[in-house]
Amino acid sequence: MSDLHDPAAPDQWRGFSDRVMGGISREEITIDTIEGQRCLRLRGEVRLENQGGFVQMALPLDATGHPLDAQAYTGLRLSVWGNGETYRVHLRTSACRRPQQFYWAEFRAVAEWHLVDLPFTAFAPKWLETPLNPGALTRLGIVAYGRQFHADIAIARVALW
Repeated sequence: MSDLHDPAAPDQWRGFSDRVMGGISREEITIDTIEGQRCLRLRGEVRLENQGGFVQMALPLDATGHPLDAQAYTGLRLSVWGNGETYRVHLRTSACRRPQQFYWAEFRAVAEWHLVDLPFTAFAPKWLETPLNPGALTRLGIVAYGRQFHADIAIARVALW
């Protein structure tokens, strides 16, 4: 297992919402402690007006200028807490040239700390023809997407397994 998220370095994460394309959803990213676990927390209101519908926190994986090669691993393991809603992990690779291109997998974040394993084979392409190449990862996003709801999800660990 190899950690991708360092709880001591939360400043690597960036918040985004559909405001970049005219939507009105709002996101807030904070460092928090939930049930004794230090974590990064995404809260916000996902709104559908103006062609909107997402909030996310994203972690660049190509900090050295080169994509992350995760071919030796099976997938991602997240330690998550949430409000019972369904969320997504979005992965971008060097093949993703446009902002709307990514690979995604869904999971449910219940109101207790739990592990979520997402094999790379579970990630579906969006606006791409090719399957996910885990040898060329450039960004990971935790996303509240596609319907109007209150997002509240916390991540204590993100690792390759």
